[in-house]
Formats: sequence, C-alpha cells, structure tokens
Amino acid sequence: MKPPKHILSIIVIAQFFCTSLWFAGNGVMGDLVANFGLQSNALGHLTSAVQFGFITGTLLFAVFTLTDRYSPSKVFLVSALLGALCNVGVIWQSNTLGTILGLRFLTGFFLAGIYPVGMKIAADYFDKGLGKSLSYLVGALVVGTALPYLLKGFITIFSWQSVLLTTSILAVLGGILIVTLVPNGPYRKSSLNLDFTACFTIFKKPNFRAAAFGYFGHMWELYSFWAFVPVMLHAYALAHEDVALNISLLSFTIIALGGLACVIGGYASQKIGVKKTAATALLLSGVCCLISPLFFMVDSELVFVGFLIFWGMVVIADSPLFSTLVAQNAPVEIKGTALTIVNSIGFAITIVSIQLVTALQPEIQFNYLYAILALGPVLGLVGLLRK
Repeated sequence: MKPPKHILSIIVIAQFFCTSLWFAGNGVMGDLVANFGLQSNALGHLTSAVQFGFITGTLLFAVFTLTDRYSPSKVFLVSALLGALCNVGVIWQSNTLGTILGLRFLTGFFLAGIYPVGMKIAADYFDKGLGKSLSYLVGALVVGTALPYLLKGFITIFSWQSVLLTTSILAVLGGILIVTLVPNGPYRKSSLNLDFTACFTIFKKPNFRAAAFGYFGHMWELYSFWAFVPVMLHAYALAHEDVALNISLLSFTIIALGGLACVIGGYASQKIGVKKTAATALLLSGVCCLISPLFFMVDSELVFVGFLIFWGMVVIADSPLFSTLVAQNAPVEIKGTALTIVNSIGFAITIVSIQLVTALQPEIQFNYLYAILALGPVLGLVGLLRK
C-alpha cells in the first residue's frame, strides 16, 4: 500500500518546524550571556541541559512504551505545544542561570515526543524505502537545528527574543500539521500491554545491537561538532588576524548543509545498501576529526570553511541510515520504543562528549581539541561491522 503523496512532506515540514527548538538557546547564546549575566562556559551547560532533558524524556517514553500504546500524532502535538511553551519562557526577564537551565531541560524533555516520534510516524507509513524517507526527516531536523543561527545572523532584523518566539510559533504549527493531516499509519501495530523490559531485552538481537552501537559512536561526535562549530570559527578568526567571519551565518550553513547530505545518503543507500552507506559516512567523519588540527593551521578561510562544510555533511549523513537499521531490526509492535531507547542512550553519550570537550578547552590547544571526537566513529565502526 502506497501512502498519500503529501504524508512525507507534512512529516518533514512538521519535524523542521518543531526541531528548531533544539538549538534555539545556542543561536542566541551571546545575548543570553549579556542579558542574564551568564558565564562564558554556559554554552556547554545549556546544550547539555537540552540533551539531558531529551535523554530523560526518551527514557520515560521508552520504558512506558508511550508511542506504541498511544497515537503517535497526538503524542507529537502535545510535546510540540509544551516544548514551545518552555522555549519561549527563556524570554522572561527575571530568569537566572538555574531557571534557564530548567527551561532548556524541559524543552529537551518534550523534544523526546517530537524527533523519535516523527521517525516512528514515518516508519508506520513507509515500509519499503524507509531509508530514503528517514533521510528527508533527519534532513529536516538538521535544518531546523540550524535555523536559530540563520535568524541570529540577521540580528538587525530579528532580536534574540524574536528568535525564541519564532521557533516556538513554528513548533506549534508543526504539531497542528501532524495531528490534523497525518493520521495513524497503515503499518502501525499498537502495543496494548505495558512492558517495562521491552526497551532492554531488544538489545539481545545481534543485528539490532550492531545498528545501535554504530549510532552510539556517531552520536559521540555529532552534537559536540554542532555545539562547537561557532567556537571553532571564532578560534580560527582569532588565530588569523586578517580573517573576518560571519559566525552565525557560517554556523547555519555548515550545519544546514548536513540536511542535504542526509538526502544524498538516503538515495545512495538504495544503490549500495544502508549499512555500507552508513559505515562510509562514519569513516569519513572520523577522518575529519583526526585531520582537523591541520585545517586550523591553514591560512585560508575558504579552505577552512570548506573543510567544516564537508565535515558537517558527513557527520550527519549516517544518522537516518542508523535509524533505518534500528527500525528494520526491531519487532513491529515495539518499533517506536526501539527508536526511542536508542535515541535516549545516544543522546546520553552526547552529554559526555560535550562536557569532555568543554572541560578540556583550557587544557588542550584549540586546534588539537576536536581530534578526540574520533573515538566515537572508531568504536561505532567496530560495533557496526563486527561479525
């Protein structure tokens, strides 16, 4: 049964609108520091707060098998509305570091009902060609993640408050689109029983475990790269005095072009296979980690930015493919739970890597710092390809 043509487009648009909440705080980080008297290390803490909220949310969603027992479209709507409310709450002028961290944590918590649930909705509609469908979906996540940087790049038009307000309005619209235009899919099989062990026993399947371990290695690198793209650009500009960079617009470009890479990877996977395409992208991103010190020393901003664009593409291209492998190797009645628990563990790993990079910033020369991210791709490839 072929789904209606509009279904994938609606899911992609809604995912793009709602995931703009993810890096909304990072996009206006300088303004938050100035307005609320935050320390310069707030970037790592605020990013980790969103990740920790997402981990907590996905863990609870998985343990209680919410997306398999209830309509995923309704779960998506409620999460989008509550996430938008928490995001816009950062505008409140009496906020402190504690309240901002709390609001970003809750934003991450409700994103657990958006990102993996969006993939679950897509999997309920697309049995064949799931890799290509998820590539569009994750591509939307990537561009949505980058959107706050684009808005911040036009700060003369958009104030930092309007960046947060705009992303919240988009999230509300995304939730409404899903619940009104995307009913439960034909391949959805509802799980009627509450099974607290489902999200753990599924790891006994070797193929599922291999896909999950590849995803975990990918996640070690991904969000640290995204979080520190502006820092990399700033450090390069400081090291090369004649360089002037529009950091916000370049950050948007470097992250957003990863969405295009996801789509390219989705089509490539139909030719050479999902697993082989994912492994190739993971290998290339690991190589980028290892050779990154060389490009910080190159006295050409075009070469440096070009390298970051390439890295930004290969660092995310494998993400929808790993999610495809996870969905394909999970029992249909707990497919949503499988996607959610893998997301939960993957994002827990991002907190460790982000905090590690943050802690090592004063200790390691900046051009060598990001080579440590190669640990993820190396271990991910071992887990994915091991017989």
